[in-house]
Amino acid sequence: MVASSIGVLLAAVLLGGTSTIVTAAPVELELNVTALTPGIIDSDWTAAYYPKSGAAPLLLANDAGTATGGFRVFGLDGAPTLSQAGHVIAGRTKLVAPLYNASGAGDDFLVTIATTDSVVRLYSLPDLAVVPIAEPLVTLGDWNAVCSWGSYFFLFGKGGRAFQYLVRPADGGSFEVLEVRALPAPVVFVGCAVSPRDAKLYLTEDVDQDVYVMDVGDMAGQPTLKKVKGVKDATGIALYSSGDQEYVFVAQESQLSVYGPDWTLLGTVQLAGLDDIEIQGLSIYQAQTSTYPSGAITFAIEADATEGFGTTSLQPILDALSIPPNTAYTPRSEPTGPRTCARCSDNGFCPTVGCPKTCTSCLLGFSGPTCSTPRCEADCSGRGTCVGPNKCACDAGWGGLHCSFVLVEADRETDAAGGDGDDPAVWISPVSKELSRVITTVKSEAGAGLNVFDLEGKLVQQFTAGQPNNVDVIYGFKAGDRVVDLAFAGCRSDETLCLFEITSNGTITTIPGGIQPLPKGYKVYGSCVYRSPKSNRQYLFVNSKKARYLQYELTSTESGTLQTTLVRDFTGGSGGQVEGCVVDDRNSWLFLGEEPRALWRYGAEPDDGTEGLEIAVFGDGKLNAEVEGVTLVEGKTPQEGYILVSNQGVSSYAVYRRAEPHEYVATFSIVASADGKIDAVSNTDGITAVATGLGPNFPHGLVVVHDDANQLPEGGTSTEASFKMISLEKIFGGPLKELNLLDHVDANWDPRA
Repeated sequence: MVASSIGVLLAAVLLGGTSTIVTAAPVELELNVTALTPGIIDSDWTAAYYPKSGAAPLLLANDAGTATGGFRVFGLDGAPTLSQAGHVIAGRTKLVAPLYNASGAGDDFLVTIATTDSVVRLYSLPDLAVVPIAEPLVTLGDWNAVCSWGSYFFLFGKGGRAFQYLVRPADGGSFEVLEVRALPAPVVFVGCAVSPRDAKLYLTEDVDQDVYVMDVGDMAGQPTLKKVKGVKDATGIALYSSGDQEYVFVAQESQLSVYGPDWTLLGTVQLAGLDDIEIQGLSIYQAQTSTYPSGAITFAIEADATEGFGTTSLQPILDALSIPPNTAYTPRSEPTGPRTCARCSDNGFCPTVGCPKTCTSCLLGFSGPTCSTPRCEADCSGRGTCVGPNKCACDAGWGGLHCSFVLVEADRETDAAGGDGDDPAVWISPVSKELSRVITTVKSEAGAGLNVFDLEGKLVQQFTAGQPNNVDVIYGFKAGDRVVDLAFAGCRSDETLCLFEITSNGTITTIPGGIQPLPKGYKVYGSCVYRSPKSNRQYLFVNSKKARYLQYELTSTESGTLQTTLVRDFTGGSGGQVEGCVVDDRNSWLFLGEEPRALWRYGAEPDDGTEGLEIAVFGDGKLNAEVEGVTLVEGKTPQEGYILVSNQGVSSYAVYRRAEPHEYVATFSIVASADGKIDAVSNTDGITAVATGLGPNFPHGLVVVHDDANQLPEGGTSTEASFKMISLEKIFGGPLKELNLLDHVDANWDPRA
């Protein structure tokens, strides 16, 4: 594929230094890919590694695959195929970065963090040997961007979680990874590059795809963050250093936009050759190789029949823009950033001028005049003991962020089935509660449809459907002269409302009119259902990622054919991406999750208007990023019961009271079983719950949650999804027993009553 043209969107921006602004017509270029990785790799991120003198350069790349997850290393000078030099399976990850001279003795490391366990791992470069860490660091979050600066690295996740870390030698030949400080992250950053000379981070944002610049050189104050005006559609970012000037390359989708000082447009590049190209995770290698005389650009790429990593030559861009090549560049010669000082116990920073008795600032896990006293965030929430810098020894039954999560083991897990799962629902059998079923979605193309399980977690049925995202159950719907139960989902393969009949034995079948159209151009995402207590009419809610909510009335012809009518169209939340929702029928409330921001409540009737109530928001100390699933645990009265909300970024679930003002109760997470047979939940998505007693296995109700990485007892990760099944009593009992939460749920709730 040497001659394949790739529609790469790059933007080069001239920054710093003294330069003359030349007003000229924008330059137009065409750029070809030089090499691609073989096969299909679930790709997100690249980092070019500059070896010590005489060694070969490497392309460091993530692997987000379920069974192959970890990272890969490729020789950077190959063409047309990049040769794999290493593959470490350490759990699926989105991120990888090099750390130069992290040992202080010239040794380089690779840093990565797996989504399966949130553990920061270090490997030596270039041999990929495991680097021992004295105190393993577990940093909960859904991490989307990383960049390094000497022995520092910066990690950005969802829901405002962003930190700077320091890697340094510890006792006995091991190393330690310490939190330096929290960073401002009002949006979700998905691209990152460092300017060592200016002590700045260049960041790309997820939703609006804007570019931001953050000053990180001053350790005394909060870093400043500014959005760059006029630069849009960014999916990745990297720097090129040329003399006393730096150029910023911004990856987009199908063109190359070149900016000069003050972000003046200098030119564009339109490339072709592959269909449906998307690139991200941009990196630059400036040194000379036999294939790349002026260096190379690396990126994660997805295109028609292609997914993995690619490289392309820098030379055409440098020539066209008259950028002097700097093949002598090496990050080893760049400034390494502020250093801790002995006067601050090597746990803090001294001022660059003057000589005050106190330190300018301490690392995040230390305090005191000389930064010698370990401290813990939130004082371990009063449920543990601070035993080291931001390291809590939690009381029994507690864990997670600062010992603030109740830890619960799953009772069962479903058989592994299908590809990318998302959302569950529980169907309560009218024949016997013990014959109830768990219905789950498979939204990937591979295995797309609905899976049905019994209460032991055994697979009963696999039903093909058009990539359903969320699923809900409708009870007792009158279809012609029949009364039936239905499963409802928004189907992404053809952008439709999908409805299926649930038979008396809990299996799924088609029903006339089960596929209903949506407006042209509408892309379905989440969904939920509502039976009005005022009119007894049945409604369907569906949303798009752009927060457009549509409400449909579901009816039937006399012959039993389903039909839908649009009755309401509104924006949910503040306009950010939405997905999970649930309706409290008895109170006519629609609860919806705005993934990057908050939990909201709206009226569920068609004439309730568009004004919403913000119940909980990220940063309030209770709700964590990002909101995915939302479900209702029914109570005996409309004022009793609970709302459960899944927080994907930290794999936890927040509990709120159903009654106004929807008081926060607690947060729980699902950990691995003591016998090792059932793994912990990671990167969770959908959730459902019923309070109804379902026989001896779940006499006080059932909670079912999505698990993104189904880790196997014998090691490794399954390529197929599983869902965890947990007794409601186990969650509301244990450390929360004194709150008497089970007194306010309805173990006899009958959805058909």
